[in-house]
Amino acid sequence: MGSDLIITIVIICIGIVLFIKDYFSIDTTSIIIMALFIVAGVLSPKEGFSGFNHPATITLGCMFVVSAGVFNSGILGGLSDRIIKLAKIHYSIALITFCLIAGMFSAFVNDSAVVALLLPIALTVCRETKIAPGMLLIPISFSALFGGTCTLIGTSTNILVSSYAQEYGLEGFGMFEFSLAALCLATIGFAYIFFVAPLLLPKQKKEQDVLTKEAQKYITELLVEKDCPDSNKPLHMSKLVNDYNVQILDISRDRFNKKSIGPETFILEGDVMKVLVPPKTLNAIRDIKGYRVTGDKRFDESELEKNIYEVIVPFGSRLTEGSLRSLNFRRQYNGSVLAIRQRGEILYEKLADVKLMEGDMLLILGTEADVDTLVEQGLVVALSEYKHAKVNYKKAIPAIVIAVGVVLAASLNLTSILISSMVGALLLVATSTLKPKEAYEAVEWKVIFMMAGVLSMGTALEKTGGAEKIAQFIEQTLGNYHAQVTLSILYLVTFLSTNVLSSKATAALMTPIVISLASAMGISERPFLVAVMFACSLTFMTPVSYPTNTMVYAPGNYRFNDFLKVGTPLNIIIWIAATFVIPYFFPFNPGS
Repeated sequence: MGSDLIITIVIICIGIVLFIKDYFSIDTTSIIIMALFIVAGVLSPKEGFSGFNHPATITLGCMFVVSAGVFNSGILGGLSDRIIKLAKIHYSIALITFCLIAGMFSAFVNDSAVVALLLPIALTVCRETKIAPGMLLIPISFSALFGGTCTLIGTSTNILVSSYAQEYGLEGFGMFEFSLAALCLATIGFAYIFFVAPLLLPKQKKEQDVLTKEAQKYITELLVEKDCPDSNKPLHMSKLVNDYNVQILDISRDRFNKKSIGPETFILEGDVMKVLVPPKTLNAIRDIKGYRVTGDKRFDESELEKNIYEVIVPFGSRLTEGSLRSLNFRRQYNGSVLAIRQRGEILYEKLADVKLMEGDMLLILGTEADVDTLVEQGLVVALSEYKHAKVNYKKAIPAIVIAVGVVLAASLNLTSILISSMVGALLLVATSTLKPKEAYEAVEWKVIFMMAGVLSMGTALEKTGGAEKIAQFIEQTLGNYHAQVTLSILYLVTFLSTNVLSSKATAALMTPIVISLASAMGISERPFLVAVMFACSLTFMTPVSYPTNTMVYAPGNYRFNDFLKVGTPLNIIIWIAATFVIPYFFPFNPGS
């Protein structure tokens, strides 16, 4: 075994540990892996950075823009009234309606965006009916995953695997080439979601505003008296903030509400401060000379122009780059975070230092305009109430025409998906359907960097001969078994890996291996490539296995075990079904 191959395996192992331990964000970990390959001399700088101009990366970036053109036009949001009207009839109707819409739209546009659109609509239905959010949100996420596998552009994983195949001199996949196989699995999956999942999902009707009600218990008022030690000091130097970690939400002075406060705001005698403070800390504050508790009461929204909003941090949000303090959240976005629901745990204390993660639910005190700004910048998805989106037909018509053109051009083999998506993105900007700034902001750069980084793993495996050696080992180990058994085992390993790694990282590792394996076995590589696509996307067992699962985790009031209970049987069923469905549509020996 050559030294470069040993180094490659060591770096990949380091990467796997970083992915599992979650020390850094996924995109940061991916770039670290790429940098290690370059520094170690396994890849040249040109080879290492080739992921940024890889067809899969460019295609994905262009498809983000095309999806944004469709979503920004409001054409999908315009269906909201009909969806709500249907869903309110009965739970079964709601389940079928949301799942079918999630599946259909996810086949052509970004699945995370589809779930982000449906989340507030689904929660609105839950508020107006007796349906528990937990009975709807996991099915919506799972349905989006099934929809994404149906077309080449349905998920970034499909695009990545197809582009990889072309790099190896193989024929890329057509737009609908694996749609029939995917639809077979989707049919089985939807049958499970409609008939079995409702028996396993959490049925209790938890209050959706539990986060709000709990946070309000922590809000009270403090009067600054004459002998207060913090009088005439800025907030950041006050004993209240430094010693007691109190979050000051608002200051009333001379009967006028001071709407904008920051670290440099001075505390003056007579101020009435509305603060967020845990009860045990409040007892300690009562003993501080110069502060008097005037309102052990819940927050009255009518006192301010500000309201309380529930939002969720979506995949790719810039808020995940640090804590509220490092982001200077309050000054930057004019809002105060009252509570955070993170991975099932509700946090009220020392929120400024909490590292934000995708899927976190935040309780924000702010104005409607402030929250709208956060939503428009793609930093959060609003959950508190659904706003009916108006359809802008001047943008909707060209956006739909261009999106359909992108799909048709690629599916009719008039050009590649890379060219059609690039032309489509340019046309959206040229026709003013999207402004250049909107197009730039539509690209989830976190995903682009992650894609570019993980591609270096596959490149390193191929260059050092690692993919071939692993393939030879698998062939020697499983060579006596039928190819279908080998496919089944590889599918199992792939979807289990995706539940702890990212789908892109797993695809980048498995694709060169299965191509080499098919070559060693003397059979078609097509069924193995499709197996990698499906196994990387159809992952249901954990809330962190796929971005859409993470998005519904907090709003659905789920526990980690809920995903295991509902997702594990589904993953096993789809694994068994895929073992037979994939070879049927993609024979191991097509000519025989």
